[in-house]
Amino acid sequence: MELPFAESWKIKMVEPIRKSTRKEREQWLKEAKYNMFQLKAEQVYIDLITDSGTGAMSDRQWAAMMLGDESYAGASSYYKMKDTVTRITGFDYVLPTHQGRAAENVLFSCLIKEGDVVPGNSHFDTTKGHIESRKAIALDCTIDEAKDTQLEIPFKGNVDIAKLEEALKKYGDRIPFIIITITNNTSGGQPVSMQNLWDTRVLANKYGKKVLFDSARFAENAYFIKTREKGFDKKTIKEICLEMFSYADAMTMSAKKDAIVNMGGFFATNLKDWYDMAKVKGIAYEGFVTYGGMNGRDMNALAIGLDENTEFDNLESRIKQVEYLGKKLDEYGIPYQRPAGGHAIFVDATKVLTHVPKEEFPAQTLTVELYLEAGIRGCEIGYLLADRDPVTRENRFDGLDLLRLAIPRRVYTDNHMNVVAAALKNIYDRRESITKGLEITWEAELLRHFTVEMKRAK
Repeated sequence: MELPFAESWKIKMVEPIRKSTRKEREQWLKEAKYNMFQLKAEQVYIDLITDSGTGAMSDRQWAAMMLGDESYAGASSYYKMKDTVTRITGFDYVLPTHQGRAAENVLFSCLIKEGDVVPGNSHFDTTKGHIESRKAIALDCTIDEAKDTQLEIPFKGNVDIAKLEEALKKYGDRIPFIIITITNNTSGGQPVSMQNLWDTRVLANKYGKKVLFDSARFAENAYFIKTREKGFDKKTIKEICLEMFSYADAMTMSAKKDAIVNMGGFFATNLKDWYDMAKVKGIAYEGFVTYGGMNGRDMNALAIGLDENTEFDNLESRIKQVEYLGKKLDEYGIPYQRPAGGHAIFVDATKVLTHVPKEEFPAQTLTVELYLEAGIRGCEIGYLLADRDPVTRENRFDGLDLLRLAIPRRVYTDNHMNVVAAALKNIYDRRESITKGLEITWEAELLRHFTVEMKRAK
């Protein structure tokens, strides 16, 4: 008999969580203006709003934190972190920041100006926000297949090479660099193939452009290359990572994902001119070049986390749990972005709440329904997150409208996933009765989903 799959870790400490009543949740949602980000954590039973900074660190990471060097300049913790980043990515210049969006802010302040166009594969919210706040254009060049949530192909996060070349021809000098997100979060945590990374590199060289990787979940991307792409099954995750990054000129990373730390990020490159520009902005925005907004103990934990989570067993434990939730939804016929992504299940709200018009934000409505049903907090990745067009100020309804259930690493058991699936089934069974969504009462000009205020549509 073949043995069933089991996680490559055991639980050493637990944190109690509280169940709430439907009446309590209704009141809390009203007070939060139907915005999941405005709920208090204590009001949430199972928290799947993000996998960023919410993972459970290992015993080695906690031990390393006790040895953190908190020196302002030249801390040994920085060099431990730098050496690990260089060993895994091949990049020699490493600039710490307090998280990924800070790395974007530092680098984009040097490279992006008004009128620029930055092509990529479905820029995530902060990436797009940092581009558009500089009055530049974030141009999506993801393959069209990513828009069909029920289509199963192995690398749905790929860059469309034809679209990218068209952009390079059209915008020329207005393009400061190409950005590839690995994995592609906005399209459902979908991976990018090694072949696609290579093809993008070849095209970038043809037009004299640099390539930047948004690398928050690069280890998960490497796992999918190993398990799905021909010729990589015998390679280690670390070998695959080195090849991936050999096709990039630089990377930004939110280490709160694949390095499994509560806070931290960095920018890394082999381009000395980019590093020299960035370190000046880094000192101004973040801190000195050898801490950059991070404590020494956090840099120690980051180094250990990167090393541990670029091993196959750790990644398989994490990704198998995401697959498990996907299979439960398959049993109930609930549509999601297929195949299951690396860090989350993305439920296709427009296929679930078919009677809620797009102007009333189906995915945010489904997010609200899930919280009311069972105290589960998800995150809308759709029409609300898309913000308004910077020029026309019209809502952008041309992308997917998804409920993201981001699973923190090593935090919840499969029993929790069973609760999530059952709660979604209950909503799915009564979906025909949900005909009204939500309307905005107040919104920020940029990255509105974090602070938006809403009410029930009439």
